[in-house]
Amino acid sequence: MQTDRLSVHELSEYMQSHNILGEILHLDVPTPTVETAAQAVNANLEQIIKSILFMVDGQPVLVIACGLSTIGRRAIADLYAVGKKKVKLATPEMVLEISGYEVGAMPPFGHRTPLSTLIDLRVLDIPEAYAGGGAENALVRLNPQDILRVTGARVLDLLE
Repeated sequence: MQTDRLSVHELSEYMQSHNILGEILHLDVPTPTVETAAQAVNANLEQIIKSILFMVDGQPVLVIACGLSTIGRRAIADLYAVGKKKVKLATPEMVLEISGYEVGAMPPFGHRTPLSTLIDLRVLDIPEAYAGGGAENALVRLNPQDILRVTGARVLDLLE
């Protein structure tokens, strides 16, 4: 099992090598929730996007959605033609193992291994968003179109 964690440094290198114009913001406070992240950067809650790892029939799938929205497992299950019970939230240990980042710090890209990615269509309506920045006290400010470009994400209506 790999336990070496990726950091803000690796994320920054990934962003440079993929021409992502975003900026990593190093904050004085941890941002474990959408609310604390929005407060830390003086942003609207809708500008905070979350990257959540699901296991779909045993395979990792990254889902990106607006912070406070509830991701519907039905849309994911339908896309992969599996039952809803086959769509499970990855454990914190799985998230670290698969992505290289801890829950709450996981960026939408630059993971240990490239992940199949789904992005809720509402995320692309946000001109400037904030996502996990690779550490509990870091966020990435970016245009969500860059997430789409570098991940090749499928755009879907993913909300319940």
